[in-house]
Amino acid sequence: MAIEVGSKLEGKVTGITHFGAFVDLSGGVTGLVHISEIADSYVKDVKDHLKVGDAVTVKVINVDKDGKIGLSIRQAVDKPPEQQQQQQQQYPPARTTRRRRRSRRQELQTRRTGPRHFRGQSIPLPEG
Repeated sequence: MAIEVGSKLEGKVTGITHFGAFVDLSGGVTGLVHISEIADSYVKDVKDHLKVGDAVTVKVINVDKDGKIGLSIRQAVDKPPEQQQQQQQQYPPARTTRRRRRSRRQELQTRRTGPRHFRGQSIPLPEG
């Protein structure tokens, strides 16, 4: 059976490590579910979510040339459209701000007197 990216398969957890879980798919093929792909929430320990022998539904997210198969449990779960919209609206889009370029005079003045939070204090500065 050829394993294709994007397909959903049934598997059985065969091993658990600190970085994820190994899942045995049909035909003796084993893939890895990375810790970040186990659940939508933060996963501190894989053993809190999975046990050896658990039957899981996984989605194939990548297949390397050397035979490594990347799997995902959280992408295999179909979410209702309301939850998808809520997740997208959770964070506002990032704002970019422009920095004003300092003039040569401002740069020289800062070097002479030190950073702004030191101005007006009596701190001996090196001559030069």
